[in-house]
Amino acid sequence: MLLSYLRIAWRGWQRRKFFTGISLFGISFTLMMLVVLFALFDHAVGARAPEWHTDRLLFINRMVLRGPESQGSSSLSYAFLERQVRSLRTPEAVAISEAYPTNVALYVGQQAVKADRRYTDANFWRVLDFDFVAGRPYNFAEVRDAAHVLVLNETLARRSFGTAAAAVGQAFQFEGRPYQVVGVVADVPTSRELTYAECWVPITTTNVGLTNVDLRSANYLGEFQAILLARHAADVPAIQDEYQQVLRRLPIPDPQQYKEIRSYARTLLAHYMASHDNEADQSGDAGTFWRRWLGLGLLFMLLPALNLVNINVSRTLERAAEIGVRKAFGATAGRLVGQFLVENVLLTLVGGALGLGLAALVLHLLNTSQFIPYAHLGLSGRVFGVGLGLALVFGLLSGAYPAYKMSKLPANQALKGRLAA
Repeated sequence: MLLSYLRIAWRGWQRRKFFTGISLFGISFTLMMLVVLFALFDHAVGARAPEWHTDRLLFINRMVLRGPESQGSSSLSYAFLERQVRSLRTPEAVAISEAYPTNVALYVGQQAVKADRRYTDANFWRVLDFDFVAGRPYNFAEVRDAAHVLVLNETLARRSFGTAAAAVGQAFQFEGRPYQVVGVVADVPTSRELTYAECWVPITTTNVGLTNVDLRSANYLGEFQAILLARHAADVPAIQDEYQQVLRRLPIPDPQQYKEIRSYARTLLAHYMASHDNEADQSGDAGTFWRRWLGLGLLFMLLPALNLVNINVSRTLERAAEIGVRKAFGATAGRLVGQFLVENVLLTLVGGALGLGLAALVLHLLNTSQFIPYAHLGLSGRVFGVGLGLALVFGLLSGAYPAYKMSKLPANQALKGRLAA
């Protein structure tokens, strides 16, 4: 039966090439846009290096001090993270790093090289899964001794020394001092804003040179973040609760001005959903985020789906005589609905395949244009699965009403080529 439906669908497409072309264009363009948007979203928050274990990672990178008439917010100080977060018992490991990278000048001989630098501790390399293409990470002893070492990304290493392997052991002049390259990692895209950099340097070297950050400052607010690795994904809520308990025991700085401390250990997705919103809760105000974006996605799908419904209704009108004959020979309404849904879903899947091809082309163009530096966008398994699912939903949305309308067509009127009122 399914094979006969496919033959009928194929003959129908050939007879109505104009309608078929319009349908395929609408489906493929809509799905191309949705797949590209999801690929960008997945590239930012999906499991990939260096954040492979997104289900076990938590990020503490913002604190809000609230008062009746004033509010202060920023990243956190190193001393606060070292004393209050490093001492948490539930996580497997805690890393502390600069919250956001800073663009600096490195010198190879007399040549200046601009690079985004991030200060980190040694646990940074344990908590995250960087792909080392040459050399090694700096270790606990080197961080303790404020050793002048650094790790480069692959592009910067090749640009400065020819190859990643050749960069290991070479030296940069940074803030008037020589820093030796000990390792090279695969490029991290700028969309991974909490771990991205082009060079990583021991956090204890912040008290030398031009940076001169006081790591012992008693302030709660500062320039750093903590990245926590849970032993198991199920431990994430316990870590979040433990951190909230720590905050409740903290004395409020400047009680005349502030009355409340708010800070959260958020997942990677929750961090992006919060989007630096000081009012967002631990989940990143997930309800509002999903309502907004799913609503926009459904609206984006609904408009072309309505156009496709109209086209499908027109196609049904043209096939009224065929429907009448089939009803006269005993075809049930359910069988006719099934036939038209199969035809429409098949058409949508063909359009979806074209849409995925177009999406792959757009993602390739985004990669070559460096719209997102160091990005390698593509149709991963997750992205492909979402695209296929969207195609099926689109086919059902646009085919259900015309199929139902057609199934209710009385046989005598259908044989005369008229739809029932």
